[in-house]
Amino acid sequence: MTETAPATTADRVGGGDVAIRLVGLTKVFGDQTVVDHLDLDIRKGEFFSLLGPSGCGKTTTLRMIAGFSDATEGSILLGGNDVTSVPPHKRSVNTVFQSYALFEHLDVLGNVGFGLRRKGLPKSEISRMANEALDLVQLSEKAKARPRELSGGQKQRVALARALVNRPEVLLLDEPLAALDLKLRQQMQVELKTIQREIGITFVFVTHDQDEALTLSDRVAIMNKGVIEQVGTPEDVYERPRTAFAAGFIGTSNLMTGTYAGHALEIAPGVRVPVPGHAELAEGGRASIAVRPEKIWMDEFEDGMVRIPGTVVATVYHGATTQYLVDVAPGVRITVLEQNLARARNEDRWADGDSVELGWKAEHAVVIA
Repeated sequence: MTETAPATTADRVGGGDVAIRLVGLTKVFGDQTVVDHLDLDIRKGEFFSLLGPSGCGKTTTLRMIAGFSDATEGSILLGGNDVTSVPPHKRSVNTVFQSYALFEHLDVLGNVGFGLRRKGLPKSEISRMANEALDLVQLSEKAKARPRELSGGQKQRVALARALVNRPEVLLLDEPLAALDLKLRQQMQVELKTIQREIGITFVFVTHDQDEALTLSDRVAIMNKGVIEQVGTPEDVYERPRTAFAAGFIGTSNLMTGTYAGHALEIAPGVRVPVPGHAELAEGGRASIAVRPEKIWMDEFEDGMVRIPGTVVATVYHGATTQYLVDVAPGVRITVLEQNLARARNEDRWADGDSVELGWKAEHAVVIA
């Protein structure tokens, strides 16, 4: 099975390599199915992200893995053991939430070692393990500080150290960076990935941020309305989306739909887009293709490119890039993203109303189910 196979069928790997296996996992609240018969394997030692919009079921899935929410149907296996009915404190998982939930009456070291004290470990062992966890998140110098003295990023590191101190088999992270500002969030992404690589624990990360998922993950599952639309590496899900939702949710994608005939897609009466090299398309049938904005060229082409005319209707300057909206047919608008290299000055860029020609390489047009 390919990495990008839809997850309605289990993405199975060798039994010894599986950290988490979900089999027909379902959650129903009243008459609403929030998670719908999920089949999924998450490998040992990988950074795996559940990505999707609010309400898609990703956090509910995480809570069922953690044991905070009971499954309506299906089973959850951790390290090959069925834990579907096992209480949270007996599962070898820890969770980091968006709210840090630190104890204000304890210093940083006390917060990190709190769970170890509840287990009844000797004080010397608690101190050693808690200090090692703080070293891991580069926060040793704040061991005696109180949570109120810390920045948002430092509080997040304490929460991470507290979760890692027990060395769980799996660490679950529920949008832990969402409350941070952009610059700090990007810094924490790098640190989080570095820590995961260093300790080798399986991370399951829930986020609605597409860039975050692509940056951090070994593999990504795109969720929509309780089901997984696609599972694959960041490159897979971005470059080779399998559904219209997957293509549109990660980044921007130009979706063109029409009738396929004679190696072209008629997207509007009299407007045909060449679609070479796609033998899977049925003659006379309806089909869709998607092309990413950064894959499209304007009035500068290589031999063999697909080319269609259009009219610029809007120009948006983004600093390093300029975004153009181009009408190519009635009701069909294409987004083009161009680096500001050859046309770095405003007077060199295309203006609203300009007639242009768009082009892309045939392999950059992805057939969408």
